[in-house]
Amino acid sequence: MAVYDHSYKNYEGPLTPDWSRFLVIPRHAFRDVFKSKLFTAFFALCFLPLLVEAILIYLHHNVNALAILRVNVRELIPIDASFFQTFVNLQGGFAFFVTLLVGPPLVSRDLRNNALPLYLCRPFSRAEYVAGKMSVVLILLSAMTWVPQLILFMFQAYLEGGSWLINNLWIASAILIASVVWILLLALLSQAISALVKWRVVASGALLGIFFIPSVFGEVVNQIFWTRWGSIISLGALTKNISAGLFGTFERTTGFATNMEGDVVSRVVMMEPPLWCSWAALFVVCAICLAILSAKVKAYEVVS
Repeated sequence: MAVYDHSYKNYEGPLTPDWSRFLVIPRHAFRDVFKSKLFTAFFALCFLPLLVEAILIYLHHNVNALAILRVNVRELIPIDASFFQTFVNLQGGFAFFVTLLVGPPLVSRDLRNNALPLYLCRPFSRAEYVAGKMSVVLILLSAMTWVPQLILFMFQAYLEGGSWLINNLWIASAILIASVVWILLLALLSQAISALVKWRVVASGALLGIFFIPSVFGEVVNQIFWTRWGSIISLGALTKNISAGLFGTFERTTGFATNMEGDVVSRVVMMEPPLWCSWAALFVVCAICLAILSAKVKAYEVVS
């Protein structure tokens, strides 16, 4: 409308609460993500291990089903901390590939098309922008990791009884913390790489490289020097150690190497790094990712 008509007026409708403004980003992002039938099919496939987990829990408490299948209850996998840890780690692997498909283009697309000024010229801070982009990954991964795992934990508690729930409540906290640490790491890494690399294919390759190249190099160091400290640069090994520590299955002694020269046999016990080292290393990685996002997410960039 023409300005001189003075027929415009202020918006008088309901305002979005300040705390939830960042959710506008995932709301629109999910529409684009699930437009792909291939991604939707893969995301549905990620829930198959959870179905297997639910069946195993159910079989432990259904005598008729065991009789029909002719399976002895002793032959089934015990429902304990190791059981839930296995499926938490398995879902974490699927979560990595979901992040690989969804995470890299979130920030890089805005940087490539100079869209950040359109976000930040509104009552929308840089922190809310980053939180909105990260929440796309966090919500997707939460829906396939700790949320269904806790539901299955409560399903097991319902079938087993209240005493089992009280004695194993720490497993629920281990499920939650292990899953949240992993998905936060994936969200921060994917957004930091997305902010650095403006092309989706290159960003996806960089995310793969960050996980696999240090792991290979760390394993080479372990084999050459007969140590396990090379795992400190492997993100996969760090998160695996943290998960094992939370579920009570962490063991620093991983084995020994034998070197035979004639009648002389030398054995070197290889020790995993302490758990606090794994936590500290992940904290440093997350701090670097936040520093990258703080430096790259700006309304404008001065190029000299």
